[in-house]
Amino acid sequence: MIERFLKQTTFTSVEDYNKNLKFIIPENFNFAYDVMDEWAKEKPEGLALLWTNDQGEEIRTTFAELKEQTDQAASYLQTLGIGKNDPVMLILKRRYEWWVVMLALHKIGAIVIPATHMLTKHDIVYRNTRASVKAIICVDDAYVVSQIQAAMAESPTVKQYITITDHGKPIPDGFHDWQTEWKQAPKFQRPGFVNNNDDTMLMYFTSGTSGEPKMVAHDYLYAMGHLTTGVFWHNLHEGSLHLTVADTGWGKAVWGKFYGQWFAGATVFVFDHEKFNADTLLRQIEKYKVTSFCAPPTIYRFMIREDLSKYDLSSLEYCTTAGEALNPAVFDKFKEKTGIQMMEGFGQTETTMTLGTFPWMQPKPGSMGIPNAQYNIDLVRADGTSCEDGEKGEIVVRVGDKKPIGLFKEYYRDAELTKEAWHDGIYHTGDMAWRDEDGYYWFEGRIDDVIKSSGYRIGPFEVESALMTHPAVVECAITGVPDDIRGMVVKATVVLGKEWKDKAGDDLVKELQQHVKKETAPYKYPRIVEFVDELPKTISGKIRRVEIRQKDAK
Repeated sequence: MIERFLKQTTFTSVEDYNKNLKFIIPENFNFAYDVMDEWAKEKPEGLALLWTNDQGEEIRTTFAELKEQTDQAASYLQTLGIGKNDPVMLILKRRYEWWVVMLALHKIGAIVIPATHMLTKHDIVYRNTRASVKAIICVDDAYVVSQIQAAMAESPTVKQYITITDHGKPIPDGFHDWQTEWKQAPKFQRPGFVNNNDDTMLMYFTSGTSGEPKMVAHDYLYAMGHLTTGVFWHNLHEGSLHLTVADTGWGKAVWGKFYGQWFAGATVFVFDHEKFNADTLLRQIEKYKVTSFCAPPTIYRFMIREDLSKYDLSSLEYCTTAGEALNPAVFDKFKEKTGIQMMEGFGQTETTMTLGTFPWMQPKPGSMGIPNAQYNIDLVRADGTSCEDGEKGEIVVRVGDKKPIGLFKEYYRDAELTKEAWHDGIYHTGDMAWRDEDGYYWFEGRIDDVIKSSGYRIGPFEVESALMTHPAVVECAITGVPDDIRGMVVKATVVLGKEWKDKAGDDLVKELQQHVKKETAPYKYPRIVEFVDELPKTISGKIRRVEIRQKDAK
């Protein structure tokens, strides 16, 4: 499959990859037709999706079966008046139908807006209004349905509400019944024209660490941009069984549960569960013999606190991580317990993977890896000039005259915000890093998170990495607190392991402070330490340091 889209399909070194990664871009590319329907022709009995849940239910779907289901779903959506350029919001948790509906919407040229089930009425009204949402397809969850119903009166653009229930359950007022109606749709007729490559295919509302969410619009080539994610970073192939831990409302879902994995012809494994539990997840990996695994570092932190010798993880061949910076201590402990090195990657909702650790590289614990050759990545100072090795700067994408495959189109309906981030041929990520002499990038934090104390610039991640090597610490966030003498002082907000919680006090504060002084430069140690039960996070799981700063400012 990938030979249709790449001039060279295998690489043996960084130099080979950087020199020879070249895409073959068809006109009017559509992932649903040009990849998924082609797999249905080439290997109809190949296993596309293996879905299971915490109730023990299981669905195994071949590429041929998935084509039939997505055609049927596309026809049903057309009968509801949904078609090209219509924005459709999906709130489906990890239900099996999410994968079917995503492909169906691509087939009719609609704009998909995946969203988390944790949205409130305010969140839903905001999204409906900003994007002129025409239809909402949701899971039959009491909270989700109640918030959508509460938003209806303030959402005049929404014409159709569809819920996916379990058979026999009553349908909420005002909703179509997916389970009954989609089977009754007529035979699907592919539209004569579906899309241009630069049409909007997908939009995400980024949760953000401050302010209202931004509306990130992606074109149809965004899907192709994830070919490198699945085939090269995840190192997938036909026969791989890949599990990414991510809610379908997050951008990470299409990074790890959709486009790139199916470019590779791999099987996407889905575990639908209500509440994360490390033991339960490890049992799924063991039972189904998952070969490839990707999760944020937080998930790995909980996994390594389990006795991994209790599980047969021999099927695991490859592990990757993204979504937040990886502390070296987590890398080392996971390798010690499993023998597997985690391969870190970096990107944003606005991009596909921009930095990564590839199979032909030796990972450096804590490093995000090197630039993905489909992007021209640089580090720049505040004045826009390029940084030297070892110098901290902002990660940027030099765009030039041609937008690279995978980079977003715009912040939808917000030209001012788009220009603020993307101007003079450069897209500014807002993330800080430094580059070593081997070309590896090391994360420092968001520009707004950098702490200036007594003339020093301190990146939160370097202090967090030091703290994470102490056995008491499960999670932590480093922020700056205003100080009359030093300008700012470093504060650590810490979540302790359950066996340490009764030790929270002055003695443990001093122990953690001394530990940081030994692990990194002494001037970086946290002068303030606060113990909390949990850290404030966005709905996509990112730590909201801005919320900690605002609380401290009060």
